[in-house]
Amino acid sequence: MPARKIAIVGSTNMDMVVKAERIPVPGETTLASQFFMNPGGKGANQAVTVARLGGEALFFTKVGNDVFGRQASRLFDEEGIDSRFMLEDPELPSGVALITVDKEGENSIVVSQGANKALLPEDFTEPLLLELEQCKMVLMQFEIPMETVHFIARHAASKGLKVIINPAPVQELPESLYPCIDILTPNKIEAGLLAKVNIKDTETAKTAAGVLLAKGIKKVIITLGAEGALIGDDNGMKLIPAVKVNPVDTTAAGDVFNGALVVALANGKPVADATRFACRAAAISTTRQGAQASIPYYNEVIAEVIR
Repeated sequence: MPARKIAIVGSTNMDMVVKAERIPVPGETTLASQFFMNPGGKGANQAVTVARLGGEALFFTKVGNDVFGRQASRLFDEEGIDSRFMLEDPELPSGVALITVDKEGENSIVVSQGANKALLPEDFTEPLLLELEQCKMVLMQFEIPMETVHFIARHAASKGLKVIINPAPVQELPESLYPCIDILTPNKIEAGLLAKVNIKDTETAKTAAGVLLAKGIKKVIITLGAEGALIGDDNGMKLIPAVKVNPVDTTAAGDVFNGALVVALANGKPVADATRFACRAAAISTTRQGAQASIPYYNEVIAEVIR
């Protein structure tokens, strides 16, 4: 089994980004100071992160028969991502995300799933599953159908792969999915909704982590923004401090965290060291605009965290 081969099953989008003084409230129209398009999608962002940080990324995704899908294919080739199993839907367009970023770097995102919502269990034929089984771990998010996440998680767990799930955009998980998950990586909003706990500080985050662990998950890592990341497992709770930066755009920070985390874990790093590495990579990404354009390379983070 290749030491660093990582399967990513998830979405591919084109991000259409506007920068404005603030995010408008419902019914309000505001003027943007800047507009640009950037390749994105949580799955694609995480696959690019894995590749740039030295991991061997095998990406399963679905796009439309359109210019955005063709552009994504070229980009994956340039990044060195194994995208032989990028499927094409004959009817649905590629996914699109509409993103507003305010002057503080915070964002509001609306996603039109397009072909992402058609990535279904029946797409994973025997050749695809055999390739998946050659990986060390599988990373998934929720911009594809839950039935696909559930199917892949069960299959991967049955074959001994580590299953890491980033529950974003957040939605209720089937109870039968929890025991298949090795690591769940919600942010504090997602963790609070899943655990039904109002997370206001580190202590309430620990409470939420405890609720999620009781459901059968082996490990929970809750990202807490400027406060860092909380690791919860059978050994207790550990807070990993954040790296202090001046953010300009947080759009892909969660995806960078997850991609960096699995690369470090696939290289045999303990979870605390892997989380430190992920925090550093995510912090660097917030100092740059865009989604994939903000993702750092290995040599930009390695000296700071993994020695």
